[in-house]
Amino acid sequence: MINKLIKGFQEIDEPILKFIHKGLRFSTGICLISLLILILHITYPISFTSFYSSLLLFRAGITFAVGFFVCGFVVDNLRKQFS
Repeated sequence: MINKLIKGFQEIDEPILKFIHKGLRFSTGICLISLLILILHITYPISFTSFYSSLLLFRAGITFAVGFFVCGFVVDNLRKQFS
């Protein structure tokens, strides 16, 4: 099963691979912004709102990363199946 997943990922079309790459870069940017807010909260602990908002942003970034990866993989499989 894992070999099938790795083989499927290696055979993804180029436009879909670019979409996944851009999505992962976007998600990485969101995670880096949230880490910056967390560092600011550690340095200057003003309120817990910054802490909770940065945790929420980090969780959203990770969720976007997984979503872009899974959606790209599924779209590629559907495209190959119906072509």
